[in-house]
Amino acid sequence: MSLTILRKQNLNAFVAALLADYRVGGPVKLNGTYAFKDLQDPDELRLDYPTTILPPKKYLLPVRETLFRFDQDQPGVIQQAEMDPPTVLLGVHTCDLHGIRLLDRVFNSGNVDPNYVKRRNQTILISIECLRPCDEHSFCKSMGTLTADEGYDIHMVDLGEAYALDVATEVGERLLQYAEAEQASSENMQRLNNVFNEKWGHFPYRLDFDVSELSPLLKVSMKNPLWEELGERCLACAACTNVCPTCFCFNVKDEVELSLTSGERVRNWDSCQLDDFATVAGGHNFRQSRALRQRHRFMRKGRYILRSHDYLGCTGCGRCARACLVDITPVKVFNELYRRREAGGQS
Repeated sequence: MSLTILRKQNLNAFVAALLADYRVGGPVKLNGTYAFKDLQDPDELRLDYPTTILPPKKYLLPVRETLFRFDQDQPGVIQQAEMDPPTVLLGVHTCDLHGIRLLDRVFNSGNVDPNYVKRRNQTILISIECLRPCDEHSFCKSMGTLTADEGYDIHMVDLGEAYALDVATEVGERLLQYAEAEQASSENMQRLNNVFNEKWGHFPYRLDFDVSELSPLLKVSMKNPLWEELGERCLACAACTNVCPTCFCFNVKDEVELSLTSGERVRNWDSCQLDDFATVAGGHNFRQSRALRQRHRFMRKGRYILRSHDYLGCTGCGRCARACLVDITPVKVFNELYRRREAGGQS
């Protein structure tokens, strides 16, 4: 809608003004690493962070969520869980922005998830352009998530002494009332163009092939021996899926008090990599081996989700590669499948 400039000296005042009316989540430094958490003070915010342990999806799909409560003393009455207040997510990287766009499509399709939709409707996204790779595990350029032109309310680009703000929605436009922003000048526009031109050289392609080939590659790799090799290494710890910005599997269970008179129904994150995830009635596990679960994980990321929701299920953020204790990474897996196919090996 418009491009404005926020000088860095006015950033804290902007955040402080937001905190007066909104819950504000942003990246902070925490025990030597970074995490998204509710800000209490503008000085906590670190927009120069490399990446966070967990993606900001935890604000939209909480790790643990109470769906409703029940009490025997109030028969027939179901107490709906309280929703979070209006929230501003500040400093979302573009890879995570793509992840949220996928979740929006997933939870608004078929059986629409009302809790996710309510949270999403009251969440304002202020994203920021990455000008350097987070680390050696990032492969966002290969996955096409290095930048974004939609999905945000305001997008920030670091120009050195100021941030360029691309205001994309009416909600974002209203948010500017909290900021001492000014209209972008021709010099600002030239600096913005230079920043974008310079950033591309800092990001290498990590895949040995174009990402458009990923789904066809996986299609012919169903019987590749690589899955068994990965299964032998995998610890089934679920660290990879727990940190993923696009994994959306969950479990629902009832937790009843010892008195058996009250309790609550809760939803929590689940993982296809856990041993009992695919166990059904009768004790049958239709994906019992870790090799099958590894194959399923990568098929979902590069093929299944693309077919069902028209988005790749991997954003190239690299979190799973950092979290894996046995060095199972998307870049190595996809490139190895490609190498074996090109070499004419078994697939």
